[in-house]
Parts: sequence; structure tokens; C-alpha cells
Amino acid sequence: MLPVNPARLQQIALSVAEARSLPDTLHTIVDALFATPDTALARIWLKAPGDVCDSCPMRAECDDQTECLHLAASAGAPLTGSTQRWDRLDGRFRRMPMGARKVGRIGKADEPELHDRVDGDSWLADPQWATTEGICAFAGQPMRARGQALGVLAVFSRRSLTADDLVWLRTLADHAAVAIANARAFDEIEELRKRLQLQRDYLRDEAKPGKHIIGASKALRASLASVERVAPTDASVLIEAESGAGKELFAQAIHDQSPRREHALVRVNCAAVPKELFESEFFGHVRGSFTGATTDRDGRFAVADGSTMFLDEVGEIPLDLQSKLLRVLQEGTFERIGATKTTTVDVRIVAATNRDLKQEVAAGTFREDLYYRLSVFPIRLPPLRERTADIADLARHFIALACSRFHKPELQFDGAQLRALEGYSWPGNVRELQSVIDRAVILSDGDRLPLELALPELRASASPATAPAGAGDASGFVSDQVMRQRERANVLAALEHADWKVYGDNGAASLLGLKGSTLASRMRSLAIDKSHRDGS
Repeated sequence: MLPVNPARLQQIALSVAEARSLPDTLHTIVDALFATPDTALARIWLKAPGDVCDSCPMRAECDDQTECLHLAASAGAPLTGSTQRWDRLDGRFRRMPMGARKVGRIGKADEPELHDRVDGDSWLADPQWATTEGICAFAGQPMRARGQALGVLAVFSRRSLTADDLVWLRTLADHAAVAIANARAFDEIEELRKRLQLQRDYLRDEAKPGKHIIGASKALRASLASVERVAPTDASVLIEAESGAGKELFAQAIHDQSPRREHALVRVNCAAVPKELFESEFFGHVRGSFTGATTDRDGRFAVADGSTMFLDEVGEIPLDLQSKLLRVLQEGTFERIGATKTTTVDVRIVAATNRDLKQEVAAGTFREDLYYRLSVFPIRLPPLRERTADIADLARHFIALACSRFHKPELQFDGAQLRALEGYSWPGNVRELQSVIDRAVILSDGDRLPLELALPELRASASPATAPAGAGDASGFVSDQVMRQRERANVLAALEHADWKVYGDNGAASLLGLKGSTLASRMRSLAIDKSHRDGS
């Protein structure tokens, strides 16, 4: 018989109150009930939307698939000699239709039930189980908190239960309902805290200097005009540009001029996400959904709800994940890994790529429907070689930043150096220009800016008369051979400056504004290895 004992009830209530997360609260409740004398099995079902209707063993008894009772916690044990686990949540009664059988009736009618007779009673789903385990009574109470029906608390007992026991269970159900409501509130607060932490960790940092678009060239003004047109809308934007041309700055500009600007822009560098982590990174996961998932985690779509998400290098998204991304763009819904609950979000997408996605669509490596969904409004960013009128302003800006960052006196460039900067092709675009300026400031001694040391190719650009044959003329272009020579000299200069360190901070790849793997590949194509160190 369940103990009508105020001290015992107080002990259980205190244990329940100390639990914080919803799973801990549920298990504390059923474990406390199972610990009472003669209780064989204690269970909690919680109301939730229908989710496994096609495979549910109770499907034939379900009239309404929109809502049912989900088995959320179970504690119990067989008498002896059985290997059955009664704490499992995936058995025959993992879902209970509203109104079906005793538990479903309690959930629908919001009224308790007490059954204290086995022989000939229809409340038993498995009379043989009851006989084997000595089960002779059942009691169930609905759980309500703050005017909301939450679910059902039920016990199977090996001794007779009375009306007094049902009253005791009612009191415990009330405590349990409040604890469950509080746990859900704590979970929501914790989810919000984690979301804010994610925003802090990998969202925009507007306090950093130099994060704005500089220049007034005709080519740049055309791109900015496109930004002004599309920014106030919710249309998806595809920014097409070479590496280092400033895709992220344009994505930020689109967001800052949109109605979503009060929220943070969420950035995802798709090229930096390991393939096996893409789904978790985008959509999140629940605890235990895979090895290493020790806690629930929101994905970036959840963090970006109500805001804009910038998908840099979108062509790197694995083909098998592109259909899930398309679903979010079309329907605004997704599920976290391991979760049954569907999450709805309102996210605007700004994507960027340095690839020709049309060619990838033709090759079958990028979904055509996703391409058209992303490129509702394409914007092409001009490479730096098409906006030479902006080089002077950019160089001055980067010099000021570098002098401040590296604690150098104010430096300037002269007319010959500007002509050299404007004559160079800048295959790495604005990022390469900033890297060259940074190197020159670091190498400076006094008030002179040694650009020729930072990028030896600039000497040829500044002195057309002494440039190698085929270097080009006033038209501004050079031959492929000369371009390869310049690129090789540039890579060698960076390697020498970095003492032949390729990867990591202050490595040659960082100085050139490249990924380490990109620089390693470029070194192979240019036949550069450590045998060239010290000129050997």
C-alpha cells in the first residue's frame, strides 16, 4: 500500500524540488514512487504532439494523431528471474492515444482512476504479466500546473490500493506537475543562455575596427547599389566573388540595412565545418543522440531565428545535407539530431561563394533547386584589379590600422609606391593588400614604408621600363608567365618572412590571407619546397 505519511511526502517533494532539468525531475519522481513499499512500476506520460504514428503499436486505437501521451519516465523491477528492463521508454506503451485505455482516459478526461481488482477486470492489458509479477492494483492521476494539462502519473502496485492512497497520489501529482512546469521553465532559460553564449562566441563583433566597405570606384558603387535594393527585403542573396574580395563585409551591409538589423548576423564558414558535423552545426542535437553529445545544443539556425544567416563558401555544403538546408529555406522547419520535435524558425539567408555554382549544378555536385533558392538576388563583387581607383583609400586605411596594431609611428606611401600598388594584379584581392601592408609596416624602420620588401613584385609594377618581357603595357594586364613569376616570388617572400612556417599564427598562409592547405597546394603547383630556403 502507498504510505499516507506526511514526512515521506515531504521528503519526496523536496527531492523533486531540487531537480532542475526536465529529465532529472521526471526520473526523481518515478524513482521516489518506486521506492515506496509494494510499488512494482511507476510511470509518467506527458502530453505532446503525435510523432511516431506510422510505427506506433497503439495506432489502431488512436482517433486523433495530433496529440497523444508520450512515456517520459519509468521506474520498476520484476520480482525475480527476469531480464526485463522496466525503465525503458521504447516499449509497447511508449505512446498512449488520448482516451484509449486507462492512462489515455485519465489524460483526456482529466480525472483519476483506481483499479483494485485483477480477476475479470478489463483494465489489464496483459493479465499474465500481472499474475506473474503479483500486480493487483493500479492508480493514476492527471497532472496539471498553471491551468495546463501536462500528463499522467501512474503506479502499479503489488498490494491493494484504497481511496486514501489515491488522495496521497493526488498530492504527489500536484507537486510533480509544479516541478515539471518549473523544470521546463529552467530548460527554456538554459536554452536561451546557451543561445546568447553562442551569439557571443561566433556572431558579429561590431566593436572591431576596420569592418566597413571602403572605396568609391564605379564597380564598387554598382555592387553597393544592389545591396541598397535588396537589403530591405527578405529575399535570399547569393554573393559571387573571388576569395578575399570582401564577401563578409557585403553580407554585414545587407543585414545592417535590413529590418532584422536589431539581431546579430550569424556567420557560418561552410569550408571550416567538418563534413560529419554539418548537421549538428546547422540544426543542433539532443543529449545522447550520438557519441559525444553529452548535452543538448542549439544549431545556428535556432540562434539565427529572426535574424540573417551568412553562409560563406556555401558550395562546400555536402550534397546529402543540401536537401535539409532546402527544407529550412522553403518551410522554415527542421529537427535537431535525435529530437522528435519540429522547430520553426524565421531566417533570412545571405550566401557567398567563389565557385561557379552553375557549373557545379551541371556536374551534379550542387542541387539545382537549392541554387535557385539561394540566388533569388545574385550580387557580383568586383575583384580589386577591377577597382584600382579604391586602392589608395584602402592602403591608407590598412596602414593606419597596422600602425596602431603593431605600435608603429604614422607611415605613408609615395606616388611611385601607389603606382606600383595600382599596377599589381592582386590575385588575393583586398585580403592580400591588407597582408602586404601589414608586412610592410612590420618591416618598416623609421617613417618609410618598405612595400618592395613586403611584395617584391611591386618593383616590376612600379617600373614598366624594366619589367620583364611580356609584362604588359598601360592596358594593365600581364602575361600568364609573368603572373606566375610574380606569384612565385610573392609566396617565396612570405615564406622567408615567416621563416618558412606555413601554418598557424604568423605563418606564411596567414600573411598571405590564405588557408594553410591552399598555400601548400599553391607551393606544389609552383614547385616550391624547403630546398629553396636561404636561396638554395
